Amino acid sequence: MSRWRPPAEKSTALITPEGHARLKAELDDLWRVRRPEVVRALSAAAAEGDRSENAEYTYRKKQLGEIDRRVRYLSKRLESLHVIDAAPSDPEAVFFGAHVELEDTDSGELAHYRIVGPDETDAKAGWISIDSPLARAMLKKRVDDEFEAQLPGGLVRFAVLAVDYRAA
Repeated sequence: MSRWRPPAEKSTALITPEGHARLKAELDDLWRVRRPEVVRALSAAAAEGDRSENAEYTYRKKQLGEIDRRVRYLSKRLESLHVIDAAPSDPEAVFFGAHVELEDTDSGELAHYRIVGPDETDAKAGWISIDSPLARAMLKKRVDDEFEAQLPGGLVRFAVLAVDYRAA
């Protein structure tokens, strides 16, 4: 079995101002706080002698590699992101940044979602990526519009109850 994987789909390079601030804070924390701590611990582990049987040294090397990988990713990603901080010209329709209340027309269940960039999704908070099938299906819909979305559980029919672009 080979280790080759097909390249990942390009994700949308949109982000909210809050999401951008969170990514910048994570990068700053990794670079200024966590990385220096790991480097100090790695130096101390290296000073203990034989590195071939030193579990602390091996662990810290791996931890430093993970931090450096994340720092590289965040540095490149932050450069390519486009911060969207204004409501669209048509605030009655569903676009990026919208808070949307939906009703499952079959079961009557209500759901609240916010459409955000792929770097800031949070299922517990109801923040879904603009690249997700549900978000794609609801784009440009208005209050009282019905639409279908192909979800992992099958085809589901929704009705849009509210669209809002409030902050946070």
